[in-house]
Amino acid sequence: MNNQKKAIDIILEIGNIKEMKAANKLFSDKLDQKNLNRIKRLDNPDILLKIANAIKMCQPDRIFINTGSEADKQFIRDLCIEKGEEARLPMKNHTIHYDLEEEQGRIIDRTYYIINQGEEVSSLANKMLRDEAFNQVSQMMSGIMKEKTMIVGLYMRGPVGAPASNPAIEITSSAYVAHSAEILYRNKFADFEKEVEKLGHFYTNIHSEGLNRPEDLPSARVFMDRTHRITYSFNCTYAGNTLLLKKGNHRFSVDKAVYENRGSQLSEHMFITGVNGPDNRITWVAGAAPSGCGKTTTAMAGSHFVGDDLAQMWIAEDGTVRSINPECGIFGIVEDVNQEGDPDLMRLLRKPATEVIWSNVLIDKDGLPHWTGNGEEHPLKGNNFQGAWEKGMKDKNGKEVPISHPNARCTLASTALANYSEKAEDPAGVETRIITYSGRDSDTMPPVWVAENSDYGVVIGACIVSAATAAEVGTSGVKRAPWANAPFIPGDLADYMDAQFKFFGSVKIHDAKRPIMAGLNYFLTDEARGGSSKKLLGEKKDVKVWLAWLERKAHNEVPVIKTPIGFLPKFDDLQQLFKLLINKDYSKELYEKQFSLYIDNILARIELQLESYSKEINIPPRLFEVLNEQKKGLLSLKKAHGPIIKPDQLEAFSTSADS
Repeated sequence: MNNQKKAIDIILEIGNIKEMKAANKLFSDKLDQKNLNRIKRLDNPDILLKIANAIKMCQPDRIFINTGSEADKQFIRDLCIEKGEEARLPMKNHTIHYDLEEEQGRIIDRTYYIINQGEEVSSLANKMLRDEAFNQVSQMMSGIMKEKTMIVGLYMRGPVGAPASNPAIEITSSAYVAHSAEILYRNKFADFEKEVEKLGHFYTNIHSEGLNRPEDLPSARVFMDRTHRITYSFNCTYAGNTLLLKKGNHRFSVDKAVYENRGSQLSEHMFITGVNGPDNRITWVAGAAPSGCGKTTTAMAGSHFVGDDLAQMWIAEDGTVRSINPECGIFGIVEDVNQEGDPDLMRLLRKPATEVIWSNVLIDKDGLPHWTGNGEEHPLKGNNFQGAWEKGMKDKNGKEVPISHPNARCTLASTALANYSEKAEDPAGVETRIITYSGRDSDTMPPVWVAENSDYGVVIGACIVSAATAAEVGTSGVKRAPWANAPFIPGDLADYMDAQFKFFGSVKIHDAKRPIMAGLNYFLTDEARGGSSKKLLGEKKDVKVWLAWLERKAHNEVPVIKTPIGFLPKFDDLQQLFKLLINKDYSKELYEKQFSLYIDNILARIELQLESYSKEINIPPRLFEVLNEQKKGLLSLKKAHGPIIKPDQLEAFSTSADS
C-alpha cells in the first residue's frame, strides 16, 4: 500500500481547524452546555480535531455527543420517530425504516477509494484521485447538516482489550444510522481514548443523508480515504452505504491486516459460531459467504453465537487462531427466514421483548411486518419498500412487485439470541478450529468438503463462485466472489492472497491447533444431478449436520474419502449425524446425488478461475499450482471412471492411490 501520509487530509483541509485553540472555540460556540461538558471529557487532539472539522464542514444546527447511556439511546430512538426516519410498530420496541426505492443496497457504482498519485487499489474497485474527491466532498458536504442534528458516537469494533479490535468515530445526521450503530456496535465513550492510545489508531466516519430525495441519488457517494482512514458518505440512507462502521471500516481493517499485520492478522467477511461436539466439547467455526448466501443461517445453526457477518482474526502466543466479532448485533436479510429453518430468530421477530429495526419489509394494516419466504399467510395489501402495495401489482417493467425487497433486513442485538455466547465479549477471542467458504453454487460442488492442507484451503476461499445478491445495486447473474471479501479488499488482490497463504500456513500456528479449511454449498439443485426440479438437494436444517461432521473432522474423529478437490465425508457418518442431530433419515440415494463429482463442471470452474486470476498482476504462483494439481487429478479420475464419479468409486480410487 502506498500510504502517503503527506497527502492532504480532506476533512482538515475543508474545515481548516488545525489547532486545539480553534477547536475549543468552535465547541464553545456550537455546543450547548450539556454536550460541551461531554466533549471536554476527551483529551486526544487527533480525535477532537476530526470532530471539530466535521462540525465546521457540515454546519449542523445542533450537536449531540452520544455517550451510550440509556438516556442517550432513548434520545436517538425518539429523534428517529420525530424525523420520520423510523415509525413505531404495535409490537413494543419494533420500528420500521424504509430506504428510498432506488437505494435498496450498496451503491457499489458510486463507491470510491480515494487514491494518491501512483497508488493502486484492487482491480475490482472504483477509485478517484484525491484532488477530485476533495472537490466532490467539499461541494456536496459543506453545509449538508444545516437545520439538522449531528450525532457523534465513539465505538469499538470488537471487545475492549482485544488486540484486533478497532476504535471508530461515527458522525452522522441520520438518527436511523445512529440507532443502528447503538444496536450493532459497542458505544465505549469512557474507554475510547484509552483504546486509541493502546492500539495506536482510530477510524473516522462522516455521513449525512442530505435531503433524502430520489433525485439526489445520482450524486450520492461513498468515499474511503485509506491514507487517513476516513470515510465520507452523502445523499444516501441504506445502512450498507451509511453505517460506515460496518463495511467502510471493514475495508480499513482489511488494509491493516494485509499491510501492517501480514501473516499475523486477518479481517474477514465471516460468521463466528460454536458447534457442540462429543463430551461437552465446543469447537469454534468462522465462515465466509457473500451477502444472502447463508452466513446468518450458519451462524444460527451453531449452539454458541458470536457473530454472523464479520470477523477479526489473529495468531495468539499459544499458537492458536483467535477470532472476535467487530459487531455485537445482526443486520440480517429476512427473505426466507421462517419457522422451519430459523425458529430462534423467528421467535425474536414475532414475540415482544426484543428491540428490532425492520427495513424494507411490508407492513400490513395492523402494523405487522411480512416478508418473502416467511412461511406465513400474507396480506393482500400493505406498504412496502416502494410505497402502497397490493398482491399482483407490477413495476414499470411489467415484473411483479414482491411483498418485500430481497434485501429487506432486521437489526437486533446479539444478546437477544437464544444461542448467544458470552464469549462474544471475551478480548481473548475464541479458538477457531474450522474455516468455511460458501457461495451460491447450483450445479458443481458437494455440500461439504475439506481442503488437504492450508494452501488448498486458501484456494477454496479464492475460488468462491456465487450469484449476485440483492445487497448490491446494479449487479446480476453469476460471478466470482473471492473469499466473499473481494468488494472490501482495498489493495491488490495479490497482496490479500499472499496474506492468506502466510496466515493460514504460518509456522506460529501449532500444528495440532491448525484450523481445517472447508467448502460449504447449500444451493446444489436436483436439476443439476439428473432430476427435473430446481428444488434444492437438502434443507436449511441440514447445515447442523455439515457443521457437526466438520467438528468431528477437526478433531480427527471421522474417516474421509480423499479426492483431488479435498476430503469428502463417508455415508455412514452422515447417516448417523442426520438421525442424531435433526432426526432425519438420510438415504444413500441422496448422498450419491450430493457427493458424486461431476468432473466437467468442476474442470470448467477451475478454468474460469485460472483465466480470471491470470489477468491479475503478481498473484502468488501457489494458487495456479494448486488449481493445476486439482485439474490433473480430476482428469485422471475422468479417464478411469468417466465424467460422473460416485462416492464409492472415489473411495476405491482413493484407496488404490494410497496403496
